[in-house]
Amino acid sequence: MAEHAIVLRPGTVLIRDPARVNAYTLRIGGTDQSYVDLDDPSNLEFDYVQRIADLIDVLAPPAERIRVVHVGGAAMAIPRYLAATRPRSAQVVLEPDAALTAWVREWLPLPRQSGIKVRATDGLAGVAELPDGYADLVVVDAFLGARVPAELTTVEFFADVARVVAPRGVLAINLTDRGPFGYGRRVAAGLLEAFAQVLWSAEPSTMKGRRFGNVILAASALPLPVLDYAQRAGSGPYPYRVLTGSRLTQLVAGAKPFADEDVSPSPDPPFDFFRGF
Repeated sequence: MAEHAIVLRPGTVLIRDPARVNAYTLRIGGTDQSYVDLDDPSNLEFDYVQRIADLIDVLAPPAERIRVVHVGGAAMAIPRYLAATRPRSAQVVLEPDAALTAWVREWLPLPRQSGIKVRATDGLAGVAELPDGYADLVVVDAFLGARVPAELTTVEFFADVARVVAPRGVLAINLTDRGPFGYGRRVAAGLLEAFAQVLWSAEPSTMKGRRFGNVILAASALPLPVLDYAQRAGSGPYPYRVLTGSRLTQLVAGAKPFADEDVSPSPDPPFDFFRGF
């Protein structure tokens, strides 16, 4: 690994993909956080990132200009994808680690006139500073090590995101959990308090509790394009199952939403989940 690694600080490295000259994985604390292919920003590699891209693709036609807020930056795979597929879009990335951002931009430069603006602030404070109805899409994909920060899954935070998204806007959030989803069900319950429509998607093996994995949740005040998303999410090499409506209500039944006085980060993954060697 040594000849292909670029080190920012102990535990934070860029590792070149041996199969692609200009593609790198950002690894932080043993966790693979981002994969970026500078030659092809649509080469997203990680299945959960592909599912977020699927959601974007059913929400906004290619080349349509949208305003997006990203909570969590890392190597900015999704912002780069949006800049390539919807090049006039305005994007704000909330990433508190300014040293990480500067290092990523040095080694993995953003395209010229990308429309991506990075603010060195955390998601809670950054969202609070945004005006009402600002964003067409808010993507929450933030991790401290391998866990989702607790303050980004509360009913209070979701209410603030609901304020920030436009009337037809959507929140997408990436979590990690496994069935029976003691954590994910509480997050979904919080979303159902803040939004009228919520969608849950995960791999079948994760849904059945056989493996720890990613869960993508989407929420909106208006109906979501469930059928179009389910078709896309279910057609790849790592298909996701989609739940909404009464099936999601049944899954979430009895779960208590997280609140500011009762918070928890996502559960620790097993040792070999999205970790380097």
